[in-house]
Amino acid sequence: MALDTGRITDFNPSLEGAHPLSAVESYMPTLDSGPNIGAALKAAREFRGLSLQDVADSTRIRRAYLAAIEEMRLEDLPSRPFTIGYVRAYAKALGLEAEAAVTRFKADEPAGDEPLREPVGVHRTGDSRLGLAITAGVLVIGAILVWNFAQRGINEAQPAAPVTAPASTPEEIAASAEPQGPLSLGAPLPPPVESTVPQLYETPGLDVAAAAGGSADAVIASNREIARGPKAEADLSQLPATFTPDGTVYGAPAAPASPIVLQARESAALIVRSGDGEVYFARQLSAGEAYRAPDLRGLVIDVSEPTAFQVFVNGQTRGLLPAAQTPLSRLGD
Repeated sequence: MALDTGRITDFNPSLEGAHPLSAVESYMPTLDSGPNIGAALKAAREFRGLSLQDVADSTRIRRAYLAAIEEMRLEDLPSRPFTIGYVRAYAKALGLEAEAAVTRFKADEPAGDEPLREPVGVHRTGDSRLGLAITAGVLVIGAILVWNFAQRGINEAQPAAPVTAPASTPEEIAASAEPQGPLSLGAPLPPPVESTVPQLYETPGLDVAAAAGGSADAVIASNREIARGPKAEADLSQLPATFTPDGTVYGAPAAPASPIVLQARESAALIVRSGDGEVYFARQLSAGEAYRAPDLRGLVIDVSEPTAFQVFVNGQTRGLLPAAQTPLSRLGD
């Protein structure tokens, strides 16, 4: 039990530099006050006129934890490391020496070998659904095993049906074993037709054109036109008389270019090649877009559909392209 020392709070006063204690300092509680660190912290808090809620707001520690520290109810607190941190924060909030408070706490409550306790307010409960699932699985497996054993017992209890051979005399057996005259195999069958070799494809009209002296390319081009089907003749009277841009104009600039312009009446492909096959321009033009040809010799115009392009020379119409492949010099004549 603590001794009543009156107003004397310093048990080892220094002879040198001693100064008289004020009335407030003589009554001020210290960390050595009270039977334990909890009582010392409570006395210091009440001396300063603070409530537990004030200290809780300052330290961000639950009010219930602060009350448990003051009453040394360690079973209501988290594990020992958390409790030591709470004591340190509590003493620091009261203006006391934090490490001295921790030392007093360790002296009051020495560390034991007890395991860490569960966090306060946490209860571990098992999942009941897992137990139900395991029980149901065991019942199902047991039912399957019982059914299999019952079926095996029923099958073993039934007597097996005797196997009887058909009645026959020794003469019938000997007669059936002897061959009944010579066997006729017949004529050999022809070899199977090889079905993996396809028949050769012959281009329609190719043999006729070859016999008449025509070229195979001409026959192929003719067949392509036939497969494409007849195309409606363009009404030349409805074509515009002068060139009016209705979209992007590709090709050479207006000044040094040739006076020939091709304008698409519908979506079609346009390829411009040189005499040696070099491609100068290739694009799918939409309706209204145009191509201004450069001032070069030997260029050839190759289009997917001749009637899809209108020819303008010096801004005046020259009708439609005459063929799918047309020399540029022919358009300017």
